[in-house]
Amino acid sequence: MDKEMDSSSVSTQQSSSKMGKTVMEINYSLSTPQSKLQGNQQMDSSYSSDRQSDHIAMDKEKLTTTSTRKGGLKTMPFIIANEAFEKVASYGLLPNMIFYLMRGYNVSFTKGNNILFLWSAATNFMPIVGAFLADSYMGRFLTISLGCIFSLLGMIALWLTAMIPGAKPPSCNLIPPCKSATAGQYGLLISSFGLMSIGAGGIRSSSLAFGADQIDNKDNPDNEMVLERYFGWYYAATSISVLIAFTGIVYIQDHMGLKVGFGVPAILMFLSALLFFLAASFYIKHKATKSLFTGFAQVIVASYKNRKLALPPLDSSWYHHQKGSRYTVPTDRLRLLNKACILRNPEDVTPFGVAFDPWSLCTVEQVEELKTLIRVIPIWSTGIMMSINTSQSSFPLLQASSMNRHVTSNFQIPAGSFAMFMIITITIWVVLYDRAILPLASKIIGKPVHIGTKVRMGIGLFFTAMSMVVSGIVEHVRRRKATEQGFLNNPRALVDMSAMWLIPQYVVGGLAEAFNAIGQIEFYYSEFPKTMSSVASSLFGLGMAVANVLATVILSTVDKYTKGEGKESWVSSNINKGHYEYYYWLLAIMSFVNLIYFVICCWAYGPCADEVKEEGNIEGKEMDDRSFRPGTPIRPGTPLRVMPA
Repeated sequence: MDKEMDSSSVSTQQSSSKMGKTVMEINYSLSTPQSKLQGNQQMDSSYSSDRQSDHIAMDKEKLTTTSTRKGGLKTMPFIIANEAFEKVASYGLLPNMIFYLMRGYNVSFTKGNNILFLWSAATNFMPIVGAFLADSYMGRFLTISLGCIFSLLGMIALWLTAMIPGAKPPSCNLIPPCKSATAGQYGLLISSFGLMSIGAGGIRSSSLAFGADQIDNKDNPDNEMVLERYFGWYYAATSISVLIAFTGIVYIQDHMGLKVGFGVPAILMFLSALLFFLAASFYIKHKATKSLFTGFAQVIVASYKNRKLALPPLDSSWYHHQKGSRYTVPTDRLRLLNKACILRNPEDVTPFGVAFDPWSLCTVEQVEELKTLIRVIPIWSTGIMMSINTSQSSFPLLQASSMNRHVTSNFQIPAGSFAMFMIITITIWVVLYDRAILPLASKIIGKPVHIGTKVRMGIGLFFTAMSMVVSGIVEHVRRRKATEQGFLNNPRALVDMSAMWLIPQYVVGGLAEAFNAIGQIEFYYSEFPKTMSSVASSLFGLGMAVANVLATVILSTVDKYTKGEGKESWVSSNINKGHYEYYYWLLAIMSFVNLIYFVICCWAYGPCADEVKEEGNIEGKEMDDRSFRPGTPIRPGTPLRVMPA
């Protein structure tokens, strides 16, 4: 589900996809002349990060962990609990944060939103950095450990801003006019956000993969089933955690204040770290090997170094490729990158087919992986607009706080909890789609029914545009009622209109997520080879990060050009004086334009893997190389945008 869960699966596949030849390497080092060894001594550090030497360490680890019986199902409660408590703690802080910034730090609605947008952007981007560090340098255990510590420190710092009177400026209600926060007060607040973003990058990038490391046993005939069950329990726990955060934590903040409301997440984060460290001696801890992102950088550097070389004929003898790889010659697309794998001298590679200098000579497989990534970038960019729409969570929060939220005479839904309707919609739709709609349609038609990934992505983009249209209509009615009831100058007044009218926009937004987000992830997995499966979540998280930054630009631009000369900004802090419906409809127009752009990108891209497979133009074996890995979490593990940080 969440935008961020996702980000946690960035490095799931990278550390376990290489094959080693330990004995051959030892024999090679013994039989190599001393002069040759001395000549190549400077290459040892780079060579040790290549595929063969990576797996010497991996094989030794495997023998060690087998003999000590580490890992296994006994570690699962600690890892899943760590992720679950972290989710409750971090997501519980989000819904009411705009109120805290506006009322506690006396910032405008626009400035407060921009702070949250940038925080979300950092939180969505850091798991990519975390995955790279975990794969290349630190390993997953150390990455998660540091993530727990940073997250805990960040939440304690945020709790201190609520506890220490001098950590915030005086309230506007007590000492008008409003005083702005000092640099030191802002520094403590921004530091807490930064620490939590760094912590999220460590935990979410590696938690899912670290759990899989504990139970992934290729010798077990039931290995795929065990992994699938683990993914199911993992995402069930995290999904329930987000619902608890949007309901229980928000309820505590509304009824017991932010001193308690920020303290509870800090306690939960402490429990998350404690549970993870309690089982430290039982974990399988794979060492860092080599990141796929490093391979991309090597292709770019090598192609630049070889830019003056003429391209030879497309014959396997001219290009460096792995033994047994189905990539023996590069494709004709993006031919400039083909220069990275030109084999100028047979002595540039070891007897095992590994380049001595991977920054000057890459494999055909590396080149084609980068080409595949570049090719999907236009379609990837179409999802940014949808992430922009979903990131506007502060607007419906202000709407809900000004409307009647009572379900019964004694109970009302907290304003920050309405996002749960989007999560519930996604969950219900995913279950119905997989278990009812597709089987029923297949039974009626008489053959398997499958909606292509690009079609589902397009449907999602249409729904996200419609969600903005519906949001604008509801806000137009709410504002008119507020004006008629004399609340134009009182943004905190309760309008005589049920907040249940906000549910349709969350339902439509949830359908947009269910179609587009899941379709987008499946599109990446079907188009990329198995070695690039981790890039799917990376792209999704990067898209959300870019969307958060662009949302800041859009909001600031609208605020700047819609106010002045006695006119109130469309996105005014006074919700009754502003025109939030105009802002919604602007996003709707941009979304429909983005839908047209998506159609053009799909036409330029051509048939994708699932479409070609349906036409029978790809052999089963080749499709298997590009299909999902057994146990790979697609539903409900997609890091949906409903979770903005």
